[in-house]
Amino acid sequence: MFRFPNLAWPKRILMALALAVLLASSGLIAKPKPAGHYGYGKAATAAEIAGWDIDIRPDGRGLPDASGSVEDGEMLYEDQCAACHGSFGEGVGRYPVLAGGEGTLTEARPEKTVGSFWAHTSTLFDYIRRAMPFTQPSSLSAEDTYAITAYVLYLNDLVEDDFVLSKETFAEVAKLPNHGNFTPDPRPDVDAKRCMKNCKDPASVRITSEPTILAEEVAEDTPVKAASPQEQGAEVYNGACAVCHNQGVAGAPKLGDKADWEKRLSAGEETLIKHAIEGFQGQSGFMPAKGGRMDLSDTAVAEAVKFMLAESIN
Repeated sequence: MFRFPNLAWPKRILMALALAVLLASSGLIAKPKPAGHYGYGKAATAAEIAGWDIDIRPDGRGLPDASGSVEDGEMLYEDQCAACHGSFGEGVGRYPVLAGGEGTLTEARPEKTVGSFWAHTSTLFDYIRRAMPFTQPSSLSAEDTYAITAYVLYLNDLVEDDFVLSKETFAEVAKLPNHGNFTPDPRPDVDAKRCMKNCKDPASVRITSEPTILAEEVAEDTPVKAASPQEQGAEVYNGACAVCHNQGVAGAPKLGDKADWEKRLSAGEETLIKHAIEGFQGQSGFMPAKGGRMDLSDTAVAEAVKFMLAESIN
């Protein structure tokens, strides 16, 4: 039994003190939360943080313990990269050119490649590791990433054919030829100015990086030719679909393979379009939603499918 000393305290205070002692001893009083805690979630574990902490710094900090040679990279590049970037890094269609372009940065149409424009090899390694190959991003092992990075450097005449890239040799190629031409950008992050009164009408605001053509700027007699659905489909195909459907990557039906397309069309054109938009796992391959190009509209994907059907069956 809890007893208070024989003091002349008011009975109300004594009762409050007794209640506080009982609650504290029973654990019913919640412990104070640390600053910034809102009562939900939990602190990330070291293993969870490590899963996201994969960025590579310009000095090579963060590189995994592995290595890859130019020789191994050549085979991997041909298998995983050449369909988009060309066997010599020359680029296919609208996919990026990776090699060449030296001395073109001052021209009207500069060719920005790893060798002519990029500043750090860490950017190349990090991007390959996170985003490549196009149809299966983040599927390459550390060894594969080292090897492909080494081969792209070789395509740009930055290393010899016997070079092996690793944490130990990274410093030799950490800075790329155009490194010295990169300077900090002194401009602010926004183009807008603060406004508290007499503000601009929001409807008149335009994105300054994209040209805006107003109706009054176009002469009434100027003929405007709209692209046909077939032309629109061909443009989407060349920009987003050709990388898989030209080569049959991941089980994709090749453009012009009538038998394969007729088999898939047996489910109906609407179903085929639905699979292209939403994604589909078939018996012979995998179709990611919109081919991984989530910036495309459903209509654009549908026109691309119709284009492929027309080119393959009709």
